[in-house]
Amino acid sequence: MTDSGTLPSRHFIRQIIDRDVAAGKNGGNVVTRFPPEPNGYLHIGHAKSICLNFGLAQEYGGQCHLRYDDTNPAAEDVEYVDAIETDVRWLGFDWGEHHYFASDYFEQFYQFAEELIRKGKAYVCTLSPEDFKDYRGAPTRPGKESPSRNRPSEESLDLFRRMRAGEFADGQYVLRAKIDMASPNLHLRDPVLYRIKRLHHHRTGDDWCIYPMYDFAHGISDAIEGITHSICTLEFEVHRPLYDWILDQISVPCHPQQIEFARLNLTYTVMSKRRLLQLAQEKRVSGWDDPRMPTLCGMRRRGYTPAAIRAFCETIGVTKYDSMTEVALLEHCVREDLNKRALRRMAVLNPLKVIITNLPDTAGIDVEAVNNPEDPEAGKRAMAFTREIFIEREDFAEEPPPKYFRLAPGKSVRLRYAGFITCERVEHDDTTGEVTAVHCRWEPPDTKVKVKATIHWVSAEHARPVEVRLYDRLFTVPDPMEDKDADFKAHLNPDSLKIVTGYAEPALLDARPGEFFQFERTGYFCADAKDSLPGTPVFNQTVALKDLRVKG
Repeated sequence: MTDSGTLPSRHFIRQIIDRDVAAGKNGGNVVTRFPPEPNGYLHIGHAKSICLNFGLAQEYGGQCHLRYDDTNPAAEDVEYVDAIETDVRWLGFDWGEHHYFASDYFEQFYQFAEELIRKGKAYVCTLSPEDFKDYRGAPTRPGKESPSRNRPSEESLDLFRRMRAGEFADGQYVLRAKIDMASPNLHLRDPVLYRIKRLHHHRTGDDWCIYPMYDFAHGISDAIEGITHSICTLEFEVHRPLYDWILDQISVPCHPQQIEFARLNLTYTVMSKRRLLQLAQEKRVSGWDDPRMPTLCGMRRRGYTPAAIRAFCETIGVTKYDSMTEVALLEHCVREDLNKRALRRMAVLNPLKVIITNLPDTAGIDVEAVNNPEDPEAGKRAMAFTREIFIEREDFAEEPPPKYFRLAPGKSVRLRYAGFITCERVEHDDTTGEVTAVHCRWEPPDTKVKVKATIHWVSAEHARPVEVRLYDRLFTVPDPMEDKDADFKAHLNPDSLKIVTGYAEPALLDARPGEFFQFERTGYFCADAKDSLPGTPVFNQTVALKDLRVKG
């Protein structure tokens, strides 16, 4: 069952696993893995893979491994390892004892590489990087064999061992598979399996100066761990023949099945760790966890819930073709989840003072407000209604346009939970002419008054100022990466963040970091987990109450 209580769709990967289980393949077991490279923070695209791999393992009573692809120490850091574990757990998944690193298998990778050399399936190549590209050829023409291709196995084995021993400079030699230089698949044209890199590794230190390539290490890691279904994104489909070739040549305990699905592409979003890192490093955002970022830590800070993200991943499904998903669908899933659980509170973000003329200065009335109409057990709270209140400035118009149903001279509106007000007089600033206050007559809730609008409010006496961060989309165009030759940062939205001082009812001052609310008639907000202090929360806008961009 999904979070919404519906049965999951039988997408093509489920159908493959259904057939495998029914046929008794792999003993009926299902073992998947989520294999991130620890070179950045996870984003919403990774959430799709996490939900798919861990979700399938749960569904079929199997297990999902968390395995780090830490074969390139140039960009990897333990900071990212810790962040990845936090994000996976936050999404609601656990790997149990199945927590691995590709670096756990460095010695085994090396021994399998030697096995390929002894079998005449790999050789040490001395081509320079420039010559390597030339010899590789192009999709329209075959490659040329390296002068090192027919080097005797014993000689390649000796050179490979000396590579490991550190006798050669970085880039001086590489180990290549011996496959087919005329293959239409460029990944089969004697691909590099090992390269020399004198870099400190976050787990193995300086023990190694040669590191395996991803295509070599990944399939072997799957086989060592007994993965049954190696699920990856569609760009690896062209790599699958190499995945299978490597496993067919060496004495691994099993041969996992690689299955590809289309990655998530989201409008108004960049889905590249390298480019997200660029935004953070150039201070275009406040960091990886900036609430405008599509990173899981950014979404968590903004107030997105794990249940909403899981529902979104199930809703978009799993296909074999690339497409662009509207970010509005993700926002819809967030609204659907928060509507059920978020406490309702009142906050005015652009205040206009209203003076109740028929209430004395000292009078105050306690009104009863519902905490969440979707959850009767959430109870009610008391709010002070006083002579002076704040309403949103946009809820008053001195010269209202047609079909304007909110407050205007001589017009009435309902105050949420607190009766009705009718505008009698307007005060202006002598210099600017701006409306500074509205004088209104009040009538209690049981009065029979016909109005077409209900507005929110806070007591001017009891409300307290709070910092509120309003977010728009980070980019101004649906596909910031559409023009590959252009700078994607040219499409950054200069108005993606607006900070205002709002006035909140006192109940909001006790908000705990990470706690979310619905500001009535405004949207869903979350107390910032980083900047909020006891008694002085800072609120991040999570999502508006509805997508204002939808027409009709």
